[in-house]
Amino acid sequence: APAPNPALKQALISRATREWEFFGRQTVVFKGSEESIPHVGAWEDDDYSYSGRVNAYWRTAGKPHYDGMDCRQPWSAAFVSWVMQGAGVPEYQFPPAPAHWVYLTSLIDESGYPGRWFVPRRVADYSPNPGDLVCASRGSSRPASYDGYTSSWALEGASTHCDLVVAKNGQTLDVIGGNVRNSVSKSTFELDAQGHLLAVPRRPWFVILQNRL
Repeated sequence: APAPNPALKQALISRATREWEFFGRQTVVFKGSEESIPHVGAWEDDDYSYSGRVNAYWRTAGKPHYDGMDCRQPWSAAFVSWVMQGAGVPEYQFPPAPAHWVYLTSLIDESGYPGRWFVPRRVADYSPNPGDLVCASRGSSRPASYDGYTSSWALEGASTHCDLVVAKNGQTLDVIGGNVRNSVSKSTFELDAQGHLLAVPRRPWFVILQNRL
């Protein structure tokens, strides 16, 4: 395992939280099969301050020609890449990418190397904590898996979404992600008695990236 670095882990959470605040603190709550948005924030294309911020995310991911006005281009992976880079995570530990499957395949392939900061964990086995990434498939895409395990080759080209865990309160988990309901949103999910993520129709969980710092 890597040497503990709680300051860097907190930097990730703080950076994501500041972006959520910049976008107006939009909140999404998942309870059972129901989804609600008790507070609506600013959206990616509301004005150029927000679309320009999305452009900053895209530049980190190597796509400088996109911004928030390109509403058909999902920018959640670019957001995660921007948070990681700005908090001081080196690229060899988390490669910036325009799509989640790109960095997921790399992290899964290299998870056995010594000193890896982010390692995949099976959803049924692991209770996520602040600093982790929780990942789900998106749309009709479902990465191939066996008994809750998947592989890098099964993820190639898959439509996926990951959020950064920012808080854990009893049997609920708060996460922040980009391009969630057209904004940087904080979402709340339910945990079971063992602290594992409960199934959600709009978030078919398939892997958690544990932050071992």
